[in-house]
Amino acid sequence: MAKTIKEINEKIKQGKAVVVNAEEIIEIVAKKGLAQAAKEVDVVTTGTFGPMCSSGAYFNFGHTKPKLKAGGGTALLNNVPAYTGWAAVDLYIGATAATVDDPLNKIHPGEFAYGGGHVIEELVAGKDVRLQVEAYGTDCYPRKHLDTWININDLNEALLFNSRNAYQNYNVAVNLSDRTIYTYLGTLKPKLGNANYCSAGQLSPLLNDPYYKTLGIGTRIWLGGGTGYIVWQGTQHNPHAPRLDNGVPKRPAGTLALIGDLKQMDPKWIKGVSFVGYGVSLNVGIGIPIPILNEEILKYTAVKDEDIVAAIVDYSDAYPNGKPEVLGEVDYKTVKSGQIEVKGKKVPTSGISSYKRALEIANDLKDQIKKGKFLLTEKVADLPVGDSAPKFKPLKERPIKEGK
Repeated sequence: MAKTIKEINEKIKQGKAVVVNAEEIIEIVAKKGLAQAAKEVDVVTTGTFGPMCSSGAYFNFGHTKPKLKAGGGTALLNNVPAYTGWAAVDLYIGATAATVDDPLNKIHPGEFAYGGGHVIEELVAGKDVRLQVEAYGTDCYPRKHLDTWININDLNEALLFNSRNAYQNYNVAVNLSDRTIYTYLGTLKPKLGNANYCSAGQLSPLLNDPYYKTLGIGTRIWLGGGTGYIVWQGTQHNPHAPRLDNGVPKRPAGTLALIGDLKQMDPKWIKGVSFVGYGVSLNVGIGIPIPILNEEILKYTAVKDEDIVAAIVDYSDAYPNGKPEVLGEVDYKTVKSGQIEVKGKKVPTSGISSYKRALEIANDLKDQIKKGKFLLTEKVADLPVGDSAPKFKPLKERPIKEGK
């Protein structure tokens, strides 16, 4: 018999909901079968923790006396550029924004020790952050200079707003060239010296609901240790990626745009990171509950690492040049074993996301739901999926002609 989110929420309020994580549900289904497990289980929790470059934060730092208009001027947060093209005292800082004159960048272009992700982490941790603003001044906003310390407790609104998170599957990166290369998936040694991946596999949110049956705009989620929401499909959302018979995409596919209150978050789950030779980013923790409304939805949540396949891609040529070629496909059970085979060679693997942390997130969300501290929400609109969904496409470059 099908359930509703309203019915599940009533069970949560009464402390009667059966909640398990996406690892536990695999064994439950194996023992009891889909039909019985679907009757007994109300919610399956998922989790992921890893670098998510398309992240950032916006906040309002309050009016000065006399007033200042940051919009149209320049702003630095701990010497990291922030976007000022909003109103008078609103700023946005991206996770990949790099420190001005970072000494590491002078030694190795593309290498930064500190950036936007670290600023966001320090704000969440309650540390003071230096704000410098240079404005052009107007009659109503005459002040032109500001140099002060700010703290998240003194800010007005302070929100994490991420345009692309929780990628639904991703590449396994290798390097066929004769030199070491530096990427957002970490350092890749020459001649298939290693392989890096970034996914929580069977715990990953969108791999447990591959067709977004329960997830959509308005879904309440666990974000950075606090509460957040899905607000749209993420950028580069690609529901047309090829899929296995179980619905799991074999290539990078769906993504989510997320928002949440920075003041609720924990720096354990919002961590600035730096990649050698590439730049800075932000590790983000995300947990999404999946209501078990019927047997079909439960079947998707019982997906195992061996049921999830990723593409092996050469990041020395195919990826940077936009070539569609892949070197093969491999399941996550094999990837997580520590070794895969590529072109007849045994290649050691390493994950840049943390399965251990992802499981911790799924368990924390499970505990909150069981204690009645976290209720589920109905989505108010679907994420794009199916033949009618927009197709993700590369840039169509058009040469600029002189004089036009």
